[in-house]
Amino acid sequence: MERISVGHKLYLSVLPLFLLFAVLFIVFQQYRERAFKISTLNMELQNYNYRLEDVLHYNGNHNENTINKFVQRNHMHGLRVTLIDQRGKVFYDNIRKDYSNIQNHSNRQEIRQALANGTGYDINRNSMTLKGDFFYSATYFPQDKFIIRSALPYNNNLSKSLQADQHYIWFTLIVVITLTLILYRFVQRLGRNVTKLRIFASRAEHNESIDTEDLVEFSADELGEIAEKIIKIYKQLQKTKEEQTILKRQLTQNIAHELKTPVASIEGYLETILDNPKITSETKQQFLERCYSQSKRLSSLLHDISTLNRLDDAPHMIDFEPVNISNIVENIKKDTAIEIAKRNMTFSYELPQDLIVNGNASLLYSIFRNLTDNAIAYAGDGTKINITAKENGPFWEFNFYDNGIGVGAEHLSRLFERFYRIDKGRSRKAGGTGLGLAIVKNAVIIHKGNITASNMEKGGLKFTFSIKK
Repeated sequence: MERISVGHKLYLSVLPLFLLFAVLFIVFQQYRERAFKISTLNMELQNYNYRLEDVLHYNGNHNENTINKFVQRNHMHGLRVTLIDQRGKVFYDNIRKDYSNIQNHSNRQEIRQALANGTGYDINRNSMTLKGDFFYSATYFPQDKFIIRSALPYNNNLSKSLQADQHYIWFTLIVVITLTLILYRFVQRLGRNVTKLRIFASRAEHNESIDTEDLVEFSADELGEIAEKIIKIYKQLQKTKEEQTILKRQLTQNIAHELKTPVASIEGYLETILDNPKITSETKQQFLERCYSQSKRLSSLLHDISTLNRLDDAPHMIDFEPVNISNIVENIKKDTAIEIAKRNMTFSYELPQDLIVNGNASLLYSIFRNLTDNAIAYAGDGTKINITAKENGPFWEFNFYDNGIGVGAEHLSRLFERFYRIDKGRSRKAGGTGLGLAIVKNAVIIHKGNITASNMEKGGLKFTFSIKK
């Protein structure tokens, strides 16, 4: 059985509300308009009563002659005028003159209302005196101690005049139909968008292609825009996921390749020693030293891989504390003093003594140590290493540079890639793992900063990076 779409459910839910509103509005408007017309007619008859009372009060008598003349001068077709005393006895009627045979009117609705409130009316009540339906309007005049009641026959003409105008009913129906069509068009667009999103969700769940015609265009409204953005974000995530898969595959291959080299070297040297028991002690010592050197390189490689994995997988678990950068750089200068002296290099820095940031001491040490080791390995003998720092808003901005040979411009954008080497043979001889600058970049990012590399105008390589205070 085919399911009802969200759009149709919405349409079927709202449509009854429209219809209910239309019915209630028509009923209310009919009641309101009829009440208005009744009020208008009652006011007209009340005005007639007051004018008659003014004439009687002016003449100072209530004789029939005076009343008849007023009724004749102010003729209204079918009008009945009755004067009633406080006890309900009729003492004047312009149609029926046998007053002694007319029933007491004290129980008439309009008379009771007039005595109680000053005015009263009754609609479509059968006259017991004239045997016909009338619209009655009565007014009580306490100073004269009588009631003037005027009445019009409730015939077809009066009935039609009191009926509500039907034009607004057609207007209401036109409005409801228009709103219904607008709603239908809206829910149709909503239904199409929801259907496409359902198709997208189903295909995404089953890893099917979403590059199909039925997911190309959405309606030009907010939901369509949101749907397009959702699909766009999903495509970007898929693309990113594919890129990450490729990068992981490449990284795994690079790691295997990098591990294979020292392991093969160690294995070769040890195999040579074992297969040649008569090897000289000097040669054996030389091979063991090379094995030790390769094991140290293997250990450094594993340590760097572990550091990168920690930065990638659990950056939120890294502890931060106040760290003095000046002390870190001073310690690195001491730790690398022998290597720097061997290469006839100089190491200088211009840092404030109170240069303290909120960071991780181990990662901050890795940043400056890897940059220093990189400069020692590749800047060249007799070169200078310099570090400067300045405040830049909420950051400390560092310049780490040397006056060595620099690198080709085509390599600058790739220096921070894992296992990227400008000269693979030279890099391995220098003992690098190919991960140092990748660790530097990730550590800087962990500290809310960024890093760039550039060549100096007069030669040398410069790293500019920031670390949040």
